[in-house]
Amino acid sequence: MITNPTVRPREEPTRHHEILIVGGGIAGASVAFHLAQNGKKDIALLERNSLTSGTTWHAAGLIMQTRGTHALTEIAKYNAELYSALEAETGQATGFKRNGTLGVARTKERLYETARNASIAKSFGLEANMISPSEAKKLYPALNASIIEGAVFIPGDGQTNPVDTCMALAIGAKKNGVKIVENAEVTDVWRTVDGNYQVRTKDGVVEAEILVLACGLWTRELASKLGARIPIYAAEHFYVVTDAMDFVTPTLPVLRDTDGHVYLKEDTGKLLVGAFEPWGKPLPMGKLPKETAFIELPEDWEHFELPMTKAIEIVPDLANAGIAKFFNGPESFTPDLLFMIGEVPGLKNLFVSTGYNSEGIEYGAGAGRALAEWIVGEPQMDISFVDVARFHPFQVNKRYLHDRTAEVLGLHYKMHWPAYQPETSRGVRKSALHDRWARLGASFGEGMGWERPMWFAGEGEPTKNIYSYDEPNWFKYVSQECKAARNDAILLDQSSFGKHLVQGRDACRFLQWLCAGNVDVPVGKLVYTHMLNEKGGIETDVTVNRLSQTEFLIISSATVHPRDKAWISKHIIDEWNVTVTDLTSGYAVLSLQGPRSREILSQVTDTDLANSAFPFATSQEIDIGYARVIANRLTYVGELGWELHIPTEMAQHVFDVVWEAGQAYGLKAAGYHALEHLRSERAYREYQLDLTPVDTLLEAGLGFTVDWNKEGGFIGKAALASQKNAGPLKKRLVSFKLCDPKPVLFHEELIRCDGRIVGYISSGVKSFTIGTSVGLGYVNHSAGVTKDLIENSRWEIEIAGKLYEADASLRAFFDPNGDRAKQ
Repeated sequence: MITNPTVRPREEPTRHHEILIVGGGIAGASVAFHLAQNGKKDIALLERNSLTSGTTWHAAGLIMQTRGTHALTEIAKYNAELYSALEAETGQATGFKRNGTLGVARTKERLYETARNASIAKSFGLEANMISPSEAKKLYPALNASIIEGAVFIPGDGQTNPVDTCMALAIGAKKNGVKIVENAEVTDVWRTVDGNYQVRTKDGVVEAEILVLACGLWTRELASKLGARIPIYAAEHFYVVTDAMDFVTPTLPVLRDTDGHVYLKEDTGKLLVGAFEPWGKPLPMGKLPKETAFIELPEDWEHFELPMTKAIEIVPDLANAGIAKFFNGPESFTPDLLFMIGEVPGLKNLFVSTGYNSEGIEYGAGAGRALAEWIVGEPQMDISFVDVARFHPFQVNKRYLHDRTAEVLGLHYKMHWPAYQPETSRGVRKSALHDRWARLGASFGEGMGWERPMWFAGEGEPTKNIYSYDEPNWFKYVSQECKAARNDAILLDQSSFGKHLVQGRDACRFLQWLCAGNVDVPVGKLVYTHMLNEKGGIETDVTVNRLSQTEFLIISSATVHPRDKAWISKHIIDEWNVTVTDLTSGYAVLSLQGPRSREILSQVTDTDLANSAFPFATSQEIDIGYARVIANRLTYVGELGWELHIPTEMAQHVFDVVWEAGQAYGLKAAGYHALEHLRSERAYREYQLDLTPVDTLLEAGLGFTVDWNKEGGFIGKAALASQKNAGPLKKRLVSFKLCDPKPVLFHEELIRCDGRIVGYISSGVKSFTIGTSVGLGYVNHSAGVTKDLIENSRWEIEIAGKLYEADASLRAFFDPNGDRAKQ
């Protein structure tokens, strides 16, 4: 929780509003428009210069609906729906047209990725046609079809005029009562002692109960005045506009050549050639002309040479085209290439909409709708992956952002490989065991800044990732790690687990209300449970360890640790004696898993590890070597095992003792890839993949974790009970197993039931235990997803346009009763 350093006495305001929005670009205009549509009347929007003068005015205005995930596609497709209707609603022309997107692929790997994305489009009824090079040339006569393998054409995509579109949203907002004030720069912002927000402009102080910062590049600086940490950083973004060209007609599709790092669109008879070059140019805010509206930066032909050369390769006529304009303008980027919206942790009623990574026009409509829904209640779609609460405090570090931004910009058009690992801003957070893993041949990946072993190479072999949609180079090593887990034992470093100590005399009462499960258990009992929103959707997926009558240790996944902390903290009632302390760095975690783990652990502790003395889902403090550790008998791989929480300063000693003892029992080091493969075989769920705020515990097959009868109930109980009593569930998480052992599941592949699309794979892997790919995915069926439907339907998984027969089950295909973990 943020301790706000800027709380100060309230000044007498010149105006008061329920909601105040700072920023008059697409982000601010969209949230204003949608808040007004949601019935909010007392809204004001302040723009420091003229509307659109920040980033919106120089946007390319591309409208592309299909994305690499279903969640992003759901947001993006709304843009085309809204922009196509705005002129009729507001009277303001937007320049929106559906001239289509032609995405070309120069390589077979890119063509395969493109086909996967085209499959996603089918889930939403979007037309996305895979076509040959010759068919692509018919659509785009100037195309050099000889250098491409194929293409996708999406006729419902197109382009819009960014300035006119933003103005249409502003006009629509005004018609519904929003007050828009231009030339009203906010020079200061603070929170008053009564919890409201006040901002200072040249015209005086404006007060609001709810403040929305949607001011692009300037959001980080303004938010910092309130103590909020918003990790965005500027980069230069380039495009050129040619002289008029004969083949450029108003209906010419937008051409996306991602292998060439360029996009080309029609611009009043000319071509606009824009770039997402492999490595961008980060731009410190101090180098921006702060007082200038409509900022333009110096030309840089040397930096633009590569994408322009590639553009000429794909459209040779460009070699003889005159250049009417070279444009270079600043854009804001985030560390993970996803924009951020939502309520800032620790600052009630402070919301942001920012960091659009050069895609504000493409996401602005959907993001504005989602944020407006959030402000008035709860979002109607899953936006957990763009929640501002997802970031760790270190990620606002300017050096970190500078270095990461160079890579992030280029990731727009690089291959989106499964399990891709960032190359920049690495080595930020290292486990105390990092050197041990490095000596054992670890290939490290990054999660929330942590360096984590992903897989282990053979002795003397390279640890570099070679990515693939079929068989990445780590598969052969991961298969050995999985085999060791099933037959002998593995040792994993899970030090990156988030660990929060919730304590106080009201801690038990607080967690009982917050969690769907019963945490009022004996000391030493472990509880797998979830925290829900009012609609019964899953907000956290955690394990709770009761340490004492007033202390509970909550264990989270590393990648959602900051968001989990924000969710817990914001629900603490002022009158309750409850505190939350982040202990993540205080404990290293070694996970010893496998059928021989009891034998190994018995060599280094005098604690009785028998089932009767140390049952599954219990915790004890035990001695290992010279150290005292918290041993949790848990598994995320489906085997007998213990997760050892070790005081960080003792971690190396405990590792050495356990590792040495394990050599006689086949103990092998394993990484996070093996963890993912093993947990998927057992159908264990993973948050943000299989569990999201729009999925309920009943739909996820986790109803057994709910305590329906505990005193006081829990958040979301009413909605969950209503669903329970409404008859067969219309949506359920189902396990799938491909009949063909060759294809590989990752995620987002379509699920077909008797030929109809009924869902998609939320997470999948190649199972080295079963011998074919397995996955989890939500199935939707209006008459209910019943046992009969599962057992008596024909199931297929669509991968890149091809159908593969599959078996379906409501239970895991591996050890469905969970016997191995309890042996």
